[in-house]
Amino acid sequence: MLGGPDTLLGDVVISAETAARDAAEAGIEMFDELVFLLLHGILHLLGYDHERGTQAEVERMEAKEQQVYALLKAERLILEHE
Repeated sequence: MLGGPDTLLGDVVISAETAARDAAEAGIEMFDELVFLLLHGILHLLGYDHERGTQAEVERMEAKEQQVYALLKAERLILEHE
């Protein structure tokens, strides 16, 4: 565990305005964009870095985002929109 159960890793701050704009531009639901941004932020807190890393690190982070999102859907923690 990263320093024990009481270790604060940081904060994830999401701009609702930016998320709404990005979701509209991508043609996706805002909820889906918020879930993605939260996962993305948590991965940054855990040490994943697509901004200063190598292409391999970019791909590693993208793969982890997809893996976690798929797991959340499989566990029905994220439901499909109708």
